[in-house]
Amino acid sequence: MSVQTHEFPNGFRIVTEKMPGLQSASIGIWVTTGGRNEQVQQNGIAHFLEHMAFKGTTTRSALQIAEAIEDVGGYINAYTSREVTAYYARVLGADVPLALDVISDILLNPVFDEDEIEIERGVILQEIGQALDTPDDVIFDWLQEEAYPDQPIGRTILGSEERVRSFTREDLRRFVKEHYGPGQMILAAAGDVDHETIVRLAEKLFGGLESQTSDAPKAASFIGGERREVKTLEQAHFALAFEGPGYCDEAIYTAQIFSVALGGGMSSRLFQEVREKRGLCYTIFAQTGAYSDTGMTTIYAGTSGEQLPELAQLTMTEIDRAAADLADSEVARARAQMKAGMLMGLESPSSRAERLARLMQIWNRIPPLEETVALIDGVTTTGVRDFAGNLVTQAPAALALYGPVDRALGLNEMLADRAR
Repeated sequence: MSVQTHEFPNGFRIVTEKMPGLQSASIGIWVTTGGRNEQVQQNGIAHFLEHMAFKGTTTRSALQIAEAIEDVGGYINAYTSREVTAYYARVLGADVPLALDVISDILLNPVFDEDEIEIERGVILQEIGQALDTPDDVIFDWLQEEAYPDQPIGRTILGSEERVRSFTREDLRRFVKEHYGPGQMILAAAGDVDHETIVRLAEKLFGGLESQTSDAPKAASFIGGERREVKTLEQAHFALAFEGPGYCDEAIYTAQIFSVALGGGMSSRLFQEVREKRGLCYTIFAQTGAYSDTGMTTIYAGTSGEQLPELAQLTMTEIDRAAADLADSEVARARAQMKAGMLMGLESPSSRAERLARLMQIWNRIPPLEETVALIDGVTTTGVRDFAGNLVTQAPAALALYGPVDRALGLNEMLADRAR
């Protein structure tokens, strides 16, 4: 498998990987703009814009966009995160030129029809309502807000109902003009693809775009805090986060291995202690996510209001215990899980294309798999223990609680041992 890259003078980047034996391909454009590029009055507009991408161009109606891909048996979709907005398709190799034409059309030639804006506004308001009715979704938005208060990175990607109701056609056009330049775009493709063909097609579509600069997002500052919403629900939802490294920091591998060992599978400490031995919950897990300049190690669980205090205390106990006695075998198992998860994911052209785009975003190059594996293998038990110890003693923390949580321990109570 060979990775090839190309960059036009205007900053538009291309990365492809031929995967022998496949007859399908995944191709898309990742725009390095998301929720954290929004001003406060724009919160939710990046996501709104993603929705409008499929609502018609100067050459295709919304139905024609869908039919163009589905007529050849393909699939097209998009998503918005805090740092990226992606538009991608999965098609047979012979239909890659068609997929690129459709994706370029929705990016370069949107009409933002007023009637379609109103229709999609209603769809997004329903999406917001659905999220608010899903406790184990909304609690992560609250956790993000507590971790990064009054910052773009801390705001919800969907935006508030008030903001979504206020967006105009001109607002959408302005955001595109400010953040959708060729230097903010990465074309990634994997599977049954030909690099030279994609470069030639992309040059006709994007090579002539005028380069532009875009302001860097505001630097993140993990502050931390607590949000508690008491409501009559069947379960109490608990989410705890500690500040972690950003994805440009090699310590990200240590943080990820720690979260796998702590709560990344059935053999993890939290799963064994909290669920298997004590039956305090059905769902409990730990994970580490990262952004360009910050990150979060997060623990989530759903339990009863009566059992939540014990679960919260056990969580802190397990983090503390990991700092003292995490075994070499646990770290080795976590390393194996990380490597296997990464390598298994790369068997999918969609996952591989997304990985290529993300690596180009982070490093502006594609590190060999061997380099990444070596970094994972380089994580030591001592390093993971030290990382856990930092969480217990000094890392900023945030807590979100939702449901019958009136008797839950507060963040200060959970972290009280730090003062001792």
